[in-house]
Formats: sequence, structure tokens, C-alpha cells
Amino acid sequence: MTETLATPTGGVTVPAGELVLNATDLVAGYLPGINILNGCNIAAHRGELVGIIGPNGSGKSTLLKSLFGLVDIRDGAVVLNGEDVTKAKTTELVRKGVGFVPQTNNVFQTLSIEENLQMGLFLNPKRFASRVAEIWDLFPMLADRRKQLAGSLSGGERQSVAMARALMTEPSVLLLDEPSAGLSPVRQDETFIRTRQINQTGVTIVMVEQNARRCLQICDRAYVLDQGTNAHQGTGRELANDPKVIELYLGTLATEVDAKRAETGGVQVQPSEEDRA
Repeated sequence: MTETLATPTGGVTVPAGELVLNATDLVAGYLPGINILNGCNIAAHRGELVGIIGPNGSGKSTLLKSLFGLVDIRDGAVVLNGEDVTKAKTTELVRKGVGFVPQTNNVFQTLSIEENLQMGLFLNPKRFASRVAEIWDLFPMLADRRKQLAGSLSGGERQSVAMARALMTEPSVLLLDEPSAGLSPVRQDETFIRTRQINQTGVTIVMVEQNARRCLQICDRAYVLDQGTNAHQGTGRELANDPKVIELYLGTLATEVDAKRAETGGVQVQPSEEDRA
């Protein structure tokens, strides 16, 4: 069941339930006088997996970075668990239960897998032993290789390390910036499965994703951004079957994997050299 709330969600239709993260009328950008977000709204409820899709340059990653205090918010508000965190610093947001996995440079390549996870608990190192045991259960393939340098891992494995490190702080909200970018089809599928598994532990996830079709398949709800504003929103299934979304966005958001498969007559594309490592 859904309900349309004029306040505090900026007129966005969301499910009834506990609102964990709510951003309204966000205006944000990097350079003075140039806005990337122009009145953007997003809401996430406890336990939801919320997707953000849209064409290149639509403001998807800027929105996620704004939620994590990495981009200057010039207008609008961000509320986390009922508290206004619009001007909160990144370290404050981590303490308040927000985790963030950037698209690139998301592991310490000269550190081992285990040392990367230690960095995830730099605010509370005494809890490392108990928390890392839970992470090994969730990522058993990392546990088996805990002493291996992160820089020697494949792209998909590094993505798992980045997710695991972000989970060390036990976030209530996890922000993922294009987790499948640059991965082979097989590694993409593994990453999406892992994302859903994390979500099923109770973590609310907000995910920006360039593989729009796959994102809509696994998310509970999604937003389509265009030129820094909300263009469409609904459940993953609703958007995947919406003729306007299909015509205007899904066609232009076909992934490199789709293109390569088309070029090869539908033959499975082999993993990149990076993902074979």
C-alpha cells in the first residue's frame, strides 16, 4: 500500500512505513552558480532497496554524494531518522548510521582485505573482532583470502571489499554509487545478488545504477532523474513496464553488456582481463 505525502516527501509517492531517509527539494552543485540538482526529492523506508536511474549527466551520483555530505547542498533538506542532517559532515553521517561505497577508488589497494575492513571501523577499532566475524559470514570468499592485497583482486572482488568495509560500521542506510560499473556480466550479477542479500539483513539501500533494467528488477522502488529533477518514480516493476520510461530512458540506458551481446548475436560476453584476475 502506498500513500502520497505532500510533506515531508515533496509530493513523492512512497510506501506507508518508517521513513529512514528523506531528501526534499535538493539544490546542489560543485561550482559556484552552477546547480546539478534542481529540486530533487527522494525517500527511503526501513528495509527498502531504492534505485536511482537516469541518463548520463542527470545528477544521479551528485544526489548520492549530497546525501553523504560530499557535495554542497544549497537549498532543500536531508532528514535521517527524523534528524535534519543537511549540513552534517561525512564523519558525522557515518556515526549516525550512513555508509557509502563510491564508484571508483573504493579500496586501499596496498592493504590486505582484512586491513581494508579495519579501516572501516576506524571510529571504533575495539569492535573489530566481533564485527568482522559477521562480515566473514556474509562474504565467505573474502574470509578465505583475508591476507591478500586488495589491489590484486578482480573488479568484482574489490567491489565486495568496498561493500564489506562500508558494512563494518553497521549502517542503517547504505549508499551505493554504480556498483556494477566496469564489471563483466557475470560479476554484475554477483554484485546485484550480494546487494539484495545485504538488503535482506535489514539494511536500507539507496543505489545509483547505470544498468537500469537490472536495477529495476531487484529494487523495491526507483526514481528516474533527468536534468537534476525527478522525472518518474514508482516500484521497480511499474517503471520497467512504463511505456514512457521504456521509450525515453531504458532505450538510452542500455548497458555496454547489452550492446556487446547484440554485436555478438547474443553470445555471452567474456569477462574482462581485470575480472579474470
